[in-house]
Amino acid sequence: MSDLKSTSLIESQRIEFKRELTDGLEKEVVAFLNAKDGGLIYIGIDDQGKVVELGDLDKLQLKIKDRLKHNINPSTMGLFDVLIEPYQGQQVIKIVVARGSEQPYFLSKTGMSPKGCFIRIGSAAEPMPQRMIETLFATRTRNSIGNMRSRNQALHFEQLKIYYQERNLPLNDQFARNLELLTTEGDFNYAAYLLADDNGMSIKVAKYAGLDRVNLIENEEYGYCCLIKATKAVLEKLKVENKTLATITDTTRNESKLLNPIALREAVINAMIHNAYSRDVPPKFELFADRLEITSAGGLPQGFSEAEFFMGYSVPQNKELMRVFRDVDLVEQLGSGIPRILQSYSKDAFYFTENFTRLVLPFSQVLNTTGQVTGQATGQATGQAENLLNYCLEPRSTKEMMAFLKVSHREHFRDNVLLPLLNTKQLKMTIPDKPKSPKQRYLTVTKMDKAHD
Repeated sequence: MSDLKSTSLIESQRIEFKRELTDGLEKEVVAFLNAKDGGLIYIGIDDQGKVVELGDLDKLQLKIKDRLKHNINPSTMGLFDVLIEPYQGQQVIKIVVARGSEQPYFLSKTGMSPKGCFIRIGSAAEPMPQRMIETLFATRTRNSIGNMRSRNQALHFEQLKIYYQERNLPLNDQFARNLELLTTEGDFNYAAYLLADDNGMSIKVAKYAGLDRVNLIENEEYGYCCLIKATKAVLEKLKVENKTLATITDTTRNESKLLNPIALREAVINAMIHNAYSRDVPPKFELFADRLEITSAGGLPQGFSEAEFFMGYSVPQNKELMRVFRDVDLVEQLGSGIPRILQSYSKDAFYFTENFTRLVLPFSQVLNTTGQVTGQATGQATGQAENLLNYCLEPRSTKEMMAFLKVSHREHFRDNVLLPLLNTKQLKMTIPDKPKSPKQRYLTVTKMDKAHD
């Protein structure tokens, strides 16, 4: 829960204040569902930004959830959160609304017309023009996992029922309909297939000995079961691989994980929830000596820029999965995953193509094939550089170093690995007065060398 007591909020394109719960709430939510990047609604704050007493917040929270579930079409499940948060010393209701993938959204009682469809213009919800309604409806996403019929209709959900029971949320006979695991025709959809006890979706965690995909030393499969079970298994596997390493200096012993545990968890769950399963391509997880790569099907959400993605705007690709993952406490809040990852890793860790998204999380230290930390001659180098310093405890030629790192681009090696190590005096030349000598070799600068300087 975030503390807003020291934050000054104002109404805007993405923020709406409501003094109290009124009949117009659904209209505001519809406008944000139809917006490009969703929005936030605060109940208990007046137009001047001052807090108003609301009374029984828990009861109000449940009432809001019920209204948004039953009064808006298409289904909003998995597209909103209703939270209680502190603000200016009191408690308010915060509704987080994501952009929906099945626009246009509309009020159930008035239908898909300008009287029921709304868009956000400035700080107000305005009727949507008829032409815009028709255009959005014509291009509505029809290959979502909620609309796709499962190839197998003989599905069982004992694992899913156990996870809900653990949260004191036992599933009744209507759970498939309540969790939106049925198509409009009443058949199990693809979301149901992914959450069933048995399916054909294989989730793999591969492990390589070096820095590339040449030497595969381990390939574990965690799929063919309920996606929640597979997710938990992947999280547990990567938790084991996320070793605690010690860096020892002359005066201290510092311990750290290879990867930030919070960012790692968010990255795994994001890949599982937002993967484009309609393409029959599962996410994959690959461990190298210096990094973890997580690749999921699907590029940036349609109409989104990278800047909007990194700002944390939430567009659930699979709202049915989002809803279930939140129910079992694998997800805390809409839009929280990317900001948490960015607290520990830069935007440069993300790579987008038209069909895939890849997240590359570098290790804090580099491992060799036995899972041990490579030699730390100076304690400063990381990645390929640190691996190289361990190798160059004996004199090595440029050709030998490039072969060791499995690098073929000579200029890249020179500019990004060799010269930085020479400039920072972590590596030295054996023939310093003849830098271009064909007999030139390179040697790691040790603490003993420095002591003699």
